Amino acid sequence: MTGWVDQVFCEDALTGLARIPDASIDLILTDPPYNLGKDYGNASDQQSVEAYLAWTEQWIDAALPKLKPNGSLYIFLTWRFAPEIFVMLKKRMTMMNEIIWDRRVPSMGGSVRSYSSVHDTIGFFVNRKDYFFDLDAVRIPYDAETKKARSRSIFVGAKWLEVGYNPKDVWSVSRLHREHPERADHPTQKPLEIIARMVKASCPQGGVVLDPFMGSGTTAVAARQAGRRFTGFELNPTYCAIIRERLAAPEVPVAGARKRKSGKNAPLNEETA
Repeated sequence: MTGWVDQVFCEDALTGLARIPDASIDLILTDPPYNLGKDYGNASDQQSVEAYLAWTEQWIDAALPKLKPNGSLYIFLTWRFAPEIFVMLKKRMTMMNEIIWDRRVPSMGGSVRSYSSVHDTIGFFVNRKDYFFDLDAVRIPYDAETKKARSRSIFVGAKWLEVGYNPKDVWSVSRLHREHPERADHPTQKPLEIIARMVKASCPQGGVVLDPFMGSGTTAVAARQAGRRFTGFELNPTYCAIIRERLAAPEVPVAGARKRKSGKNAPLNEETA
């Protein structure tokens, strides 16, 4: 591996993906713009429907060749565009799960002409049947009450009772509120708990995770904490600065990050932090 590993480049992914050798990535994990009109310091989230879907197909076709034959992909989406993008990916990969992230939004306010949207959609796709998946790394422990109820002799030594259960396809994890200690200055930052689960389950130790849209850098932080490598891209220099700060102290969540100028195309790693 060369200079593209353990670095986040401050540049457009469509340009930067040429840096990554084909068949070198174990896991693509990404949270691209949803096209809901948010301000990321550019117009990436403010496209027409036709332009957004064409752009999505363009980056998908640029990113997928980077995956190893047994590699996987997780993609965060909004329900508004998940059907179309899932079809794109189904033509190229095998879909294993649609995961619902319940953001635990308080039951107040919201639309009066439709049901309140309180979830994000996540697609889990694989290249082929022998894809890497480490279930034991992400099992959820049973509570003491459940273990006590299964204390009869027939349950003694049962692996499933000791190691925990398989996470279901609805993940109830609170969004990061402004006062959350993990929160950085990014409008759509995803919780480290969710990203870490994906990394541990679908990337082997020492493997490489690619995130074409790094945002606040949570994918890079999760990969480093789990003993994996990372690489990726972020277009906004302000977010590149946030990533630099988070990677400088990966074990300490940041409540906010100072805004500072960052050179375009500059890689972010420990040496440049």
